[in-house]
Amino acid sequence: MRYLVIGLGSMGKRRVRNLMALGFVDDVAGFDLRKDRRLEAEGYGVKTYANFEEAVRQHNPDAFLISTPPEDHMHYAYFAANNNISCFIEASVIHSEEIRKLSLMIDSKKIVMAPSCTMRFFPGPEKIKELVNNNSIGKVLNYNYQTGQYLPDWHPWEDIKDFYVSNKDTGGCREIVPFELAWLNDIFGRSEPLACVRRKLTEMPADIEDIYHCLLNHSNNIIGNITIEVISRPRATREMRVLGSSGEIIFSADSGQVRYINTEMNDWKVFNLDTGTVENGYINPEEPYIKEIRAFVDSVKAVKKGLESLYPNTLQDDYNVLQTLYKLESMSEGKDDLSR
Repeated sequence: MRYLVIGLGSMGKRRVRNLMALGFVDDVAGFDLRKDRRLEAEGYGVKTYANFEEAVRQHNPDAFLISTPPEDHMHYAYFAANNNISCFIEASVIHSEEIRKLSLMIDSKKIVMAPSCTMRFFPGPEKIKELVNNNSIGKVLNYNYQTGQYLPDWHPWEDIKDFYVSNKDTGGCREIVPFELAWLNDIFGRSEPLACVRRKLTEMPADIEDIYHCLLNHSNNIIGNITIEVISRPRATREMRVLGSSGEIIFSADSGQVRYINTEMNDWKVFNLDTGTVENGYINPEEPYIKEIRAFVDSVKAVKKGLESLYPNTLQDDYNVLQTLYKLESMSEGKDDLSR
């Protein structure tokens, strides 16, 4: 199969590396309007294009990996759908109605539309899901979760004003809410908003809220208390405590551990998490992203054979988490308008 990575910024180059790690060395090409990004991607040995139509015509891809800013996701996804090309799409935060319509549009097509759900492939969430599914702490009752990283540290090599995460609609903090809900909902069930406070607490040069504090009700009356921010410095934050009817789970990125205890244990059971391989200039390890793209590739192959896609996230799932985001924001403003 042949792949075209659309957008060769930091995520696009990561997706090029993911595909190459899976053995698709000669089957990958990239497209970006910016020459500097094309040259960086060519450092991995892939052919790049400055013109999208030329890239499609010459490379003839079976699948797109869309790694552009969110405002361009649907442009390329609809092109893919209209031309029976499978598509992996990075996390979205806008255009929910276009996502819903796209979901309906591809229902009868033998292609895969795979919205990113990267956190499901990280070892921390994987271990938490395993413990919850194994009833290790009894019935889950509540969790408290905080995650964040100072926004200018995301891309320290460029001015934050040149990065889409500084824009109001695609702001870094706003974008991370559905990004995190994709794995939280997978473990605890679909969430319904109860309350939200969002503010700008810092003086960073971006017209965005830099903290969302959200209260959610998941399936089976599990209460989730979530703080998502782009403030934490000098280190990123990812800390979680899950309370159950007979125990608790603690996840700490600082310690690199998940641990749990229940009423039948004398002490904590500790799981040390694999830190993985971190590329120069990046913060997160490569392995979860490789696993995510392997899931996409395997799903495309399965669908080509007439089987069902096994990719764990759908466009409808994406639409649902975006509706949760919009409702949380409306609650924070005292409004009922959920349109975006």
